[in-house]
Amino acid sequence: MIQEIIIFVIFLVAAFYIARVLYRSFAVKSGCAKGCGGACSSIDFKKIQRELDQKAATVK
Repeated sequence: MIQEIIIFVIFLVAAFYIARVLYRSFAVKSGCAKGCGGACSSIDFKKIQRELDQKAATVK
């Protein structure tokens, strides 16, 4: 009897873990696609424009 309860508890824990992994993979993430919340979540358009201007100046 105790063995069946232990197996049932292990099964419930495994099912919860799988459900959580599936939910996290399909949940909407805020920020960048990686979901790390780092600096990649914000785009600095001014920096991009400066780099493009510098490249254009070196080509001419």
